Amino acid sequence: MSGADGPLGFGPDEDGPAPATHHGEALPDDPAGLHGTARSRVPLGIALLAAALLLVWVAVNTARNSGIPTAGLTAGRAAPPFAAPLTLSARTGDVNVARKAGQGAAGSVPACSVRGAGILTSCDLMRRPTALIFFTPRTGRCVTALRQLDRLHARHPRIAVAGIALGGDRGAVRKLVRGLGYPVAYDRDSVLANLYGVAVCPLITFVAAGGRVQSTLVGTRSDAAVEQRLRRLER
Repeated sequence: MSGADGPLGFGPDEDGPAPATHHGEALPDDPAGLHGTARSRVPLGIALLAAALLLVWVAVNTARNSGIPTAGLTAGRAAPPFAAPLTLSARTGDVNVARKAGQGAAGSVPACSVRGAGILTSCDLMRRPTALIFFTPRTGRCVTALRQLDRLHARHPRIAVAGIALGGDRGAVRKLVRGLGYPVAYDRDSVLANLYGVAVCPLITFVAAGGRVQSTLVGTRSDAAVEQRLRRLER
């Protein structure tokens, strides 16, 4: 999780360059962008093979060492806290995912203590039943899912809904999310993709009031399937 000045709560936030991403349907799109490994100039065939092997290793190693599945968090698990800049705001900086003070690159202060204009803080959001939709801005089916959830959410006003844009050009993301009836946070370096086990886009995490995951919905689903999860969450 890198940026010009680090996560929200470090101090004055300045925009830095967004990491390069491939923006395919599977995540992570770019191991270099998500994991900080440098790319070298090697023949294309070797580079593709190395990238494929790295993706497999990362997925297996992540699941083994962190217990986070690659298709979303399991029911009953506590949703990781975060404070993120809202896409449509002037706020900049990386997502803060610290659970306590002084956690270095995760954040200098706990994420749930971060407040201010233009910031989405998960602990405030999850006081109510919450649906979080994770997406990459250049994947068509992910953008379609944003509109679908917006349309269906109107029938369930008791549920808080928020989107998490994973990387991409912020200006382009702003154009995509204008007009949505829920806030969308901007995760410049896709740290929340790792913490929430986002391997496929779109992914919706349904969280009960208080912050425990109720269920996860992966991939493109029918209105009926999404509606069923919203009704269950509302109950």
